[in-house]
Parts: sequence; structure tokens; C-alpha cells
Amino acid sequence: MKDFPSCFAENGVQVADASSCTSLSLAATSTVSKAKASQNLVTCIYQCKLLGKSRLIIITWSKNIVGHCFSIQIEDLSHKCLSRVDVKPSLFSKRKGSKNLQVDFVTVDVYWDLTNAKFGSTPEPIQGFYLGLAFKGQMVLLIGDLRKEILKKTGSQSCSNSLITKREHIFGKKVYATKAQFKDNGEIHDLRIECDANDPRLVVRLDSKIVMQVKHLLWKFRGNYTISIDGVPVEVYWDVHNWLFGSTTGSAVFMFQTCSGAGKSHEFPWPCSQSLKESRLHCPGFCFTLYAWKNE
Repeated sequence: MKDFPSCFAENGVQVADASSCTSLSLAATSTVSKAKASQNLVTCIYQCKLLGKSRLIIITWSKNIVGHCFSIQIEDLSHKCLSRVDVKPSLFSKRKGSKNLQVDFVTVDVYWDLTNAKFGSTPEPIQGFYLGLAFKGQMVLLIGDLRKEILKKTGSQSCSNSLITKREHIFGKKVYATKAQFKDNGEIHDLRIECDANDPRLVVRLDSKIVMQVKHLLWKFRGNYTISIDGVPVEVYWDVHNWLFGSTTGSAVFMFQTCSGAGKSHEFPWPCSQSLKESRLHCPGFCFTLYAWKNE
């Protein structure tokens, strides 16, 4: 077994929250209210081109009592996430609209339509929506399945963008389920993690098929293993220390990484502020991180 990345060392994980750029210690005990608040948060990081430069764009999807919300951050030339816009649609307004965002003294137009958006178990829409960023008639970022509508509306040309990092919080008792896409325009898979503290064994299923199984989990509560998804090798890292030995409100961490050098990574590839630039060096592929919280 390869050495587990130092980012998962006990009491050594610091993850920057893209919605506030503040640090969160994953190894520290969290309160139940904070854990449940995290459940309504999905953060995606895309690599795009703007003004001839490669930029990271952070989109954070969240949910409150009146509706679904999202925020957008674009790194500037100094690789800091200073340019930001927040959109907080209610049940009756702002489900469709546009805003402007200033980045390096230029204006980027933001368009969105969540009017008929459909959602799964997370705040991130899965269909019936579009979200686009445009600069001088050229799309910088375009996501959603209603692409023709926004291109016709704005008269912009399409673009290619790459999702490089995604972070998601999931809840469960013995089973933790979500959907995952491991490459651009790839198949969307049902991802299921099973773990019973009374029978310490970890099972990872992809579309109901077992792709990884860890026995003797009390001894192997941290580790990594390589699986294949859509013909692509994916390194799976896990840390279930909090589940087995910590607080009942502590989360386990699972990271699925398609980077070519995944086994040699020694820093958690989560960009914010000065770490934005470092993320390019440590994760040239796609990294999907799940924080699995136990329900009471």
C-alpha cells in the first residue's frame, strides 16, 4: 500500500471553505448543527480561459429555507479568489437573471436560469438549468443542459471548460450515496459507500457493483486503493478514523482522484486564496472529495 497523503494525517487536515475562505479542521470534533449545515453545500472548481489566461472558477451551490443559492468566485491574476458574486433565489424571484462581475478591471457577465431546474439529494441542479459566464461575446464557463437557450439569448459562442475539483457532504447511518461523474461528458454513476461500525468493513459500490472492499477496518482505517472507472484509473483515499474512534458527529473523508500522480500527492488539492495556484501543481486531473457524516 502506498503512503497515505499527509493531508489525512490525524489532526492535520485543514480545508479552505470556498464560500468564506476560512479554514476548517476536519479532524476536530464538529457540532451537530455545523455538520447538518455542511450537508447543504456542494462546491465545484472549473478551469477556464479568460483574457488569454487559465483561471479557476469556484461555484458553490447551497440551500436555505426559501430556495437554492449559488456563489461564483473567479481568481484574478494574483491567484486570489477576490472577485465574487452571490445569487440567492427565493421561491418567487431571481430564479432567472443576470449580474456583472469585475475581474482584473474587466466585466464578466453572469447568466442563470433555475426556473425549471431539478435537484437530487444535493443543492447542485442536475437538469433543466443553465449557468454561464461570458466576456465580450465569448462564453468563459457554461454548465447545465439548457446550453442552446443561453447561447441563443446572449449570442455568444460556446466554450470548453473542465471540472477539476468537487467537494460534497453526504449523510447516512450505514450507507452513504450520491452521484458522481469522473470525466467531462462522462457517464453519471451511482456511488455508494457502505460501512457498519458493528462489523468494521468498508465497501464502495459503483452502479451497484462492488469496486473496492476493505476488511479489518480497525487496522486499516486510513489507506488508498486504485480502481478503474470509465477506463480511467482512479485512486481512492479513505480516512474513517472519526467514525471508528472519534465523536459520533465526526466525518469520514473519501477522495477519488484521477490525477496521474495521485499516489504521490502530499497536499490536499483544495484551492482558496494563495492555494489556488498550488492546486494546479498538485492535481492536474479531477478530484472528487466526499465528507460522510453520520446521522444520529
